[in-house]
Amino acid sequence: MVLRIVLGAVYTAMAVGQLASFGHMPGILAAYGLVDGAAATASAVALIVGELVSGVWFLARPRSRTVAPVWVFTAVSVMWTFLAAQAYARGLTVTNCGCFGVYLSQRLSWLVLAQDALTLLYAGLLLRGARRAPAAPAPGALSGRGTAQDETAARAGSPPGVEKSGP
Repeated sequence: MVLRIVLGAVYTAMAVGQLASFGHMPGILAAYGLVDGAAATASAVALIVGELVSGVWFLARPRSRTVAPVWVFTAVSVMWTFLAAQAYARGLTVTNCGCFGVYLSQRLSWLVLAQDALTLLYAGLLLRGARRAPAAPAPGALSGRGTAQDETAARAGSPPGVEKSGP
């Protein structure tokens, strides 16, 4: 739960910073050498929307078992990591990674790659936790009718949770 709150705060702050400097985001993404023009704008929109969806969801519902925001977080993390890793491997000079738009800018370096690797690690932990989430309670338990065992005991004339022994 704490991880979701921290990641929610970070991704929401990233989205807010990028929204506040939206006019610069296509240029920032173009510096990574993969997209420009309309594709850079579309990529900026996709990243911002993904950050907002996962960030706000993690903040509003940190105990949620819903897997969709975890997958959105993972997709955004993979996209940022891929952009950074390929630019770094090609030796491109990226003066602003764009994580927070024009705010808190940092040049592309091993530190940014390490931060991206951490988001992938966190995504893996969130996905693993979502996979291990307990199954939903039985329908009878949610409706107030009780469990099948309680219904069987009621038909047999004994109090719920107590089974009769013998005939």
